Amino acid sequence: MKTAIIFSSTHGTTEKASQLLREHLQGEVDVIDLKKCSNLSLSGYNSIILGSSIYAGSVKSKLKQFVKQNQIDLATKKLGLFLCCMYEGDKANKQFETAYPLELRKLSVSNGLFGGEFILSNLNFLERKIIKMIDGVTSDVTKLDLDGIKKFADKFNAYTA
Repeated sequence: MKTAIIFSSTHGTTEKASQLLREHLQGEVDVIDLKKCSNLSLSGYNSIILGSSIYAGSVKSKLKQFVKQNQIDLATKKLGLFLCCMYEGDKANKQFETAYPLELRKLSVSNGLFGGEFILSNLNFLERKIIKMIDGVTSDVTKLDLDGIKKFADKFNAYTA
């Protein structure tokens, strides 16, 4: 069993979540950053996990493009989907629904909302101002859901064992 965690991240939180997730998955796992890999073949993988952050209200364009180009192949794999975002509850669920096409959400054996982070040193001046204005954040905030990552992995492992 070979799994690929394929992600797109703006400031590193989704990459961090992908690495944490890898630690809980069974079998051989590759973690692939879409920024660094342009021609990715899914043929060597039995299962695929897709992850992205929300940036300026939208899922990363590299992930959108990857999903669009590979939707038929993705439908033939064991699939997991996750999202890193600062919202919780209904707002987070709405972002998840917007991030991934319904067809993939229906096929996914494990879905996750892993929380998010505002690491101010990773943000540019304008981003810091916007976050302060919208969310009132003036220092680093970490809401990464480690328990949620483990639960996602446990459910995914149960389907791919």
